[in-house]
Amino acid sequence: MNDLIHNRTDLDAADLDWLHLLIADWQLLADLSFADLVLWAPLKVDDGTGPTETPPTGAGYVAVAQMRPNTGPTCYTADLVGSTLRRGERPMLDLAIDSGRIRREGDPEWREDVPVRVEAIPVRRGDRVIAVISRNTNLLAARTPSRLELTYLQTAADLSRMIAEGIFPYPESRDQQDNSPRVGDGVIRLDAEGAVVYASPNALSAYHRLGYAADMVGEHLGDLTAALAPVQGAMEEALQVVASGRKPREAEVEGNGTVIQLRAIPLRPQGERTGALVLVHDVTELRRRERELVSKDATIREIHHRVKNNLQTVAALLRLQARRIDDGTGRAALEEAVRRVGSIALVHETLSQTLDERVDFDEIADRVLAMVVDVGAGGPGGPGGVSVRSRRVGRFGVLPAQIATPLSMVLTEVLQNSLEHGLADRGGSLQVEAHRSGPRLSVIVTDDGNGLPAGFDAATAGNLGLQIVRTLVHGDLKGTFDLRPAPSGRGAVAVLDVEVGEAPAPKS
Repeated sequence: MNDLIHNRTDLDAADLDWLHLLIADWQLLADLSFADLVLWAPLKVDDGTGPTETPPTGAGYVAVAQMRPNTGPTCYTADLVGSTLRRGERPMLDLAIDSGRIRREGDPEWREDVPVRVEAIPVRRGDRVIAVISRNTNLLAARTPSRLELTYLQTAADLSRMIAEGIFPYPESRDQQDNSPRVGDGVIRLDAEGAVVYASPNALSAYHRLGYAADMVGEHLGDLTAALAPVQGAMEEALQVVASGRKPREAEVEGNGTVIQLRAIPLRPQGERTGALVLVHDVTELRRRERELVSKDATIREIHHRVKNNLQTVAALLRLQARRIDDGTGRAALEEAVRRVGSIALVHETLSQTLDERVDFDEIADRVLAMVVDVGAGGPGGPGGVSVRSRRVGRFGVLPAQIATPLSMVLTEVLQNSLEHGLADRGGSLQVEAHRSGPRLSVIVTDDGNGLPAGFDAATAGNLGLQIVRTLVHGDLKGTFDLRPAPSGRGAVAVLDVEVGEAPAPKS
C-alpha cells in the first residue's frame, strides 16, 4: 500500500497513516458486514498509467488494499490491489467521494451469476475525503437474518457512518490491534448507558467461565465485570471504563480461573454516543502458557545463579588448598584451576541476569582479562611484581551460552599463556582484538613479551593450557587456533577463528 500511495496518489504522509490505522482495524468491519472491502484512493492528477488498466489522466482510482470476511462468502476470488478504475465506471464511488456520504445501490449487481449488493463508504480525515471503501456483499447465501447477524449489521452501519464522518478509527487504539479480540471470539453490544443489549453465544460462554451464569441482557456490563474480578484498586476503575464502552481501550479480567480479554469500541455516529461494541476473547490458555514461560525463564536464571555460586565455592576451596601447599608446582597448578573455574563462573553469572541463553561477551572478555592480569602478572598488589598494560579492541557481541562457555575458557588459557611465558618476568602490554563478520568471530591476542622459543609448534605444544585450547577450539567451537611470533619480532600473537552464528537482530 505504501508504494501505491506514494507513487500513484497525491495523499500525504498523514493521510497514509490514517489509512494504515483504518486497514489495521477493517477486518472487524468486513466480518460485521459479511462483506468484501476494497479501499480505493484517487489517482494523481497526472497519473496516466496503471498496472492493469489505463484510466484517463486524473480521472480514476487505484485499489490500495482489500479484505475478505471471515463470516461469509467472498465476492472476489482475485486480488484487486493495484488495479484501477476510470471515473464513471463505478458511479457510486464518484458520488461517495464527491458528496462525502455513504452511497448504496438499489438493485444488486450480478458478477459471474452471483448477486452482489454494493455500497461506497467515504473515508474522511479531518475536513477531507481521502479515499473510498467499496463494500460488496455476496447475496447468494442470503436468508432471514438471526439476532446475531442483525446486531453485526447494525454495528457495521454505525462504524461505516463513523468512518464517513472521520470519527473512526480511534488513533489511541493503534498499539492494541495486533492481538485484539476478533468478531468471532465474542461480541457484546451495549446501549448508551452501558447496559447489555445483545451478547453473542461465545461472549456468554466466556462470562459463564468467569462465574456469571445468568442472562446478561439488561445488565450494566461495567458493574457486572468489576464484580467478577478481584478487587485491584485503580485497576478495577480502568476495567469498568472499558467494560462500560466509554473509552476505546483494552483490559483483561481474571476470575474463577479464567482470563478474559475485552476491547471496547465506542459507537458515536453523528458525534452522539449511541452505545458501544465490546469484543470478548477467552485468553486463559494463552496467559497460562506465558506464565509457564516466565516461570521457566526464572528457573533457568536461578539454575545459572546456583551454578555460579557453586563454582565460586569450588574456586575458593582450591584457593585455600593452594595456600597450604609448600610445593610451588602444585600451588601453581591449583591457581590455574582457580582461574579456569572462575572463567566458567563468569559466564553463568552473566546468564543468570538475562532472559535468554545469550550473553554479551564483551563484558565477560573484559572481566576475564582483568582477572588473569590481576592474579597472574601482578596488577596492583599482584604476586608477579611486574606491570602489565591490557586492553580490548573491537567487539565480540552477543553469543549463545554454548559458545560463550568454551570461548571464555580458551580466552583465559591464551591470556594466561601470554602472561606466564611472555610477560611474567618483564611486564609489558597485552591486547585482545575481536572482529565479528557474519557467523565468524576472529580473536587476536598480542603481547610484546619474550616471544616464542625456537622451533615452537602450537599444534604439538605439550603444556596443559594449550592442550585445553586445542581441544575446545576444534571440538566445541569448530574453529582454528594458531600461535606465532609477532610481526614486529617482539612478543607473540595468538589467532583464534571460530563459528559463532549470525549476530541477533537488535531489540526494538
